[in-house]
Amino acid sequence: MAAWKQILFALVVLVVAAVAWLRFYPGAPDVLARWGIDWAYAAPPPAASGAASARQADGRNGNQRVNVVALAATLAVINDRLQAIGTGRANASVTVNPYSSGRLAELLVESGSHVDKGQILATLDSETEVISQDRAKLALQDAQSKLDRVKSLRASNAATPVAVADAEVVLAGAKLALQDAELALQRRSILAPIAGTVGILPISAGNYVTNQSAIATLDDRSSILVDFLVPERFAAAVKVGAQLTATPIANPSNAYSGTVSAIDNHIDEKSRTLLVKAKIANPADSLRAGMSFGITMKFPGQTYPAVSPLAILWGSDGAYVWQIEDGKARRIPVRIIQRNTETVLIDAEIDSGDMVVTEGTQSVSEGGAVRLAGEEQRAADAAQGS
Repeated sequence: MAAWKQILFALVVLVVAAVAWLRFYPGAPDVLARWGIDWAYAAPPPAASGAASARQADGRNGNQRVNVVALAATLAVINDRLQAIGTGRANASVTVNPYSSGRLAELLVESGSHVDKGQILATLDSETEVISQDRAKLALQDAQSKLDRVKSLRASNAATPVAVADAEVVLAGAKLALQDAELALQRRSILAPIAGTVGILPISAGNYVTNQSAIATLDDRSSILVDFLVPERFAAAVKVGAQLTATPIANPSNAYSGTVSAIDNHIDEKSRTLLVKAKIANPADSLRAGMSFGITMKFPGQTYPAVSPLAILWGSDGAYVWQIEDGKARRIPVRIIQRNTETVLIDAEIDSGDMVVTEGTQSVSEGGAVRLAGEEQRAADAAQGS
């Protein structure tokens, strides 16, 4: 093929490509306008019919209205509700261990019973401690008698002040020895450190136990603490004392009110969540530690315009929509916040009620006149009714 034919063929291909781009690319008029080539998109494409080309040219020049379908923008709120799953635990839970080793002589409580703080749960064999206490009492009496004799001798100058001081030291030591013996005997009785409900007893009377042996577990269920994880975006909104609703997963018909009692001081870098603890009153003792709860919290949230997904268009500079203002189209840049099933939340200069083009966007240009679908029929019906 001759060189001039190749050049001619290449020019034809370029012209066809340019016309196709101008005809089918929605953002072509705006790009040409920025380049100062306003006349290009006013000319009808070769492939278009005469009538259709005229309508498109006139519409782009603002001489003829373009029929479009538009929907009013609405307002939607996001980040206004938090839902999470939490695990409950007792307000206080204690595993009771003896202070020393010995034979478990008697269990004074049963599984499921409620005990008060300081109540005796069980006793260990205490014969040795009783003997030690009696010996300490005798030593105390002897030390007291010796001090009395030394003081009487001192009154007649038959004893020195040093002897009196030594007798007083012996008496003080005897008192401490008695206190130690009494404490050892007292610790042979295992007391409840908190008020609560006794769990299943893991041991029975007659067993030999050490200070590592669990005698009983106590749960204070006057209130239930629920631990749950909050997404990072809610971290700044959750405050101590904030109200929430906790619903048992196993019994969703019952809902309990609670408050946030504690917030962790850092966000977990692996899950990007914040640990929060809530407190729920349990006056009827119907809740148990280990139960799962659905947590719901409400916040003011953030309000954004919501438009139809069909209204979102993309150009070389990002997403945009066509807004109808005084019968003319206006291009509004948008930033997409959230995509939902029926709407898209955007950050843009759009108010609730503004009409946004959803169909016919390929024929709309900046400042071009538009006509809403069905507008002529509505105007005719209004005129006929008047």
